[in-house]
Amino acid sequence: MRKRYFAVPALIASATLTLVGCATPASTGSGAAIKIVTTTTQVADLTRAVVGDAPDVSLTQLIQPNESAHSYDPSVADLTALASADVLVINGVGLEEWLDDAIDASGFTGVTIDASSDVTVLGSARGTDQAGESAGHTDGDPHIWTDVRNAETIVKTVEAGLAGAEGASASNVALFAANAAAYSATLASLDGWIRDNIDAVPAAERLLVSNHDAIGYYTTAYGITYVGAVIPSFDDNAEPSAAAIDTLVTDIRATGVQAVFSEASLSPKTADTIAKEANVKVYSGDDALYVDSLGPPGSAGDTYLKAQIHNTTLILESWGATPAALPADLR
Repeated sequence: MRKRYFAVPALIASATLTLVGCATPASTGSGAAIKIVTTTTQVADLTRAVVGDAPDVSLTQLIQPNESAHSYDPSVADLTALASADVLVINGVGLEEWLDDAIDASGFTGVTIDASSDVTVLGSARGTDQAGESAGHTDGDPHIWTDVRNAETIVKTVEAGLAGAEGASASNVALFAANAAAYSATLASLDGWIRDNIDAVPAAERLLVSNHDAIGYYTTAYGITYVGAVIPSFDDNAEPSAAAIDTLVTDIRATGVQAVFSEASLSPKTADTIAKEANVKVYSGDDALYVDSLGPPGSAGDTYLKAQIHNTTLILESWGATPAALPADLR
């Protein structure tokens, strides 16, 4: 793990007066009975679904849309929020490599909810022979949210953790449970829609190439053959070697892959180069996938539900399939 050094608690304390009243849009109050800090965009969105409009609860999201969770560098404002938090909700599986240093620097002493605690963690989608290229994440693939059933598990974990938090009133505990149940039902509907649509495509045609090795839970859950990644690593900051690029182009040609998918939070340059060399379509810009990060407000991927629908729709279209209409609870 790369060591980072952040602002010391004394600096955080001196900055507090400046920061009071300057909370980010992700924060919903400073006098709440339960102050929650979340790390990634996905974890924040799933936690919001559980919290809903519960009174006396604030939620601050550290990582903003299109920021990398792998190389995130917390600000003084982030460390200040963490210092006063009662609950910290993390993705886990080593995704937040900067987290231990941030906790030490902030002096956080609250409860941590690890979203991955009840999730079965997978290795590389590209096979064990290439797993060494993802050597920064020895615990396995941290992109657990790409399988919707894992999202259902995360919601249950968050709900249980918040229900046990100090300061959680009986009425809020009941509200957390009701919100989690309602949202889990919507997730089940989403999972069914994805599964039905993908199952309708012949297995031999379900081929996928993405920008980096971050969609393995999705391909495993829904029976998709993952041909390869532009960046053959769990870390979106890694760089592909010339040999890796040549191998991917060869695999694309050999398997009949029709498209290469970029990600909304990453530069499409290398994906575009590979697609051109392999003579296939590249999906980028508004047609990029939302994987490592959800999108900014107003985008096609600004919530977990919308991101999964967006991604699945584009993947189906790349196979020449027309997605079925969305269930009423997903429209």
